[in-house]
Amino acid sequence: MREHGVIRRAILVYRITASKLRAEPSKFDPELLRRTATMFRTFGEDYHEKKLEETHIFPTIKKAGGPAAAYVDILVAQHKRGRELTDHILGVVGKGAVGASDAGALAQVLDSVELMYEHHAAREDTIVFPAWKDALSAHQLDEMGELFEEIEHQQFGKDGFEDAVAQIAHIEEALGIGDIAQFTPPSLPKG
Repeated sequence: MREHGVIRRAILVYRITASKLRAEPSKFDPELLRRTATMFRTFGEDYHEKKLEETHIFPTIKKAGGPAAAYVDILVAQHKRGRELTDHILGVVGKGAVGASDAGALAQVLDSVELMYEHHAAREDTIVFPAWKDALSAHQLDEMGELFEEIEHQQFGKDGFEDAVAQIAHIEEALGIGDIAQFTPPSLPKG
């Protein structure tokens, strides 16, 4: 699911933002976090989670049974908790400036979102989505792909995924994390 790439990039913004909040809360730009959380809400939660996973993927998994079915209720509960955390983030940054006294607590919330979604997406990618694909015929998978495209276009217009990628790229650039080369570790010392 290509949507997980956009969601993971938003989570990386949360990670960087949490670090910035801890190091220099006075230099924190709440608008970048507001834009990220808003995109996370519309693209990740409202579209990907509610309209694709909860409506089409998870019911198929539950019906098919097997080990993957045990994850569905946990994943739905995590979606719900994620929405609560997004509400909190949007509420804090909606005030404009984030005070030094709120910075640490907001950083902890961002950390908790990151930790939950990294484990969540890893299980979906390695257990749930493969089981979903196994439960459907090739023809059914093709139909689902077309349906998912139709839902995306209804929700966002013709270029929904591309627009979400562009939004997160602009936020990354503004935070100074747009160039992924900076995250390549240096060579190990010889010896």
